Amino acid sequence: MKKSSRYLVIGAGHGGKAMAAHLALMGFPVSLYNRTAEHVSAIKMRSGIDLESYDGGPRGFGHLALVTSDMREALAEADIVMVVVPASAHADIAAAAAPHLRDGQIVLLNPGRTGGALEFVKVLRDSACQADVSVAEAETLIYASRSEGPAQARIFRIKEAVPIAALPATRTTRVLDALAAAYPRFIDGVSVLHTSLNNMGAIFHPGLALLNAARIESTRGEFEFYIDGVTPSVARILEALDRERVTVASAMGIRARTAQEWLKMAYNAYGNNLYEAIHNQSGYYGIMAPATLQHRYITEDVPMSLVPIAALGQRYGVSVRGMDSIIRLACIIHQTDYWRRGRTLDKLGIEQLSVEELVHYVNEGPDPGD
Repeated sequence: MKKSSRYLVIGAGHGGKAMAAHLALMGFPVSLYNRTAEHVSAIKMRSGIDLESYDGGPRGFGHLALVTSDMREALAEADIVMVVVPASAHADIAAAAAPHLRDGQIVLLNPGRTGGALEFVKVLRDSACQADVSVAEAETLIYASRSEGPAQARIFRIKEAVPIAALPATRTTRVLDALAAAYPRFIDGVSVLHTSLNNMGAIFHPGLALLNAARIESTRGEFEFYIDGVTPSVARILEALDRERVTVASAMGIRARTAQEWLKMAYNAYGNNLYEAIHNQSGYYGIMAPATLQHRYITEDVPMSLVPIAALGQRYGVSVRGMDSIIRLACIIHQTDYWRRGRTLDKLGIEQLSVEELVHYVNEGPDPGD
């Protein structure tokens, strides 16, 4: 697949609009799907999106071949499907797409959070989808971007390298080759266990928001989230959560990056501990806290990031008391059961698998007859 690859972007939020416009400006035929027609009416009327960027990035009018709220129509001509919606919507997208997918299509979740590809494939299987589709997930969204109007978007930064992995991993090379013309910055993420367990948002977002709950509600987020919000004591709790995540990965034979290693890799930020490393990351200065606790840092990152990591820990004998505490606090504050709503192992289709069977599944796929 080269420049003639036909892209479908599912989702018209901050990332979806930026991605659709950028792909169009690169010369690819692009369609945009959003389930609520009113949200893309301006884009449909103009047949495209105005894109701005900082530091000489892509800019201009990205003309779209199709803007629709009809999943059948959206998928009809697509070669590569880029899903750019909150992780809580992945299952619904999979169910809606299942009857209309066809052999050879590629579906990439941008990002998968934790277990995104596993859940997506499970829903396709439960929906009796017979199409031979390659499902993959990105470790993080490649864009830092914002929607700046009904048909406008801005890219602040495009990440230098983003790991992706297909399910099974034997298909990752095919996915990377298909995406290379548009996204040479995608790299091999080894397996969906690696991309899922290196989900740093699971550590930074829910814990930091909940540990600053009173301050968020009393100031409506009028403080620097990663600077004022990360005191030495808060950082020690984040370090404990991070150790649990790394230990869960280790139980499955995976060497996950620690939060400090990730800060070095992503931002060249160093420190003797996590508190120092965060405060030495200049990009965190000026980022304000959420104005409310009804925010994706909790509503998405607890059920779709933290719950599946904790569930894997419980399944394979790793103590995840810190994660369980954060999940329970979120349940109390939002008066909901994030354990029930989240990506539990049964929703990922792996609740009966041993470590060896799980590793085989993500690397090679199910055995014949499974």
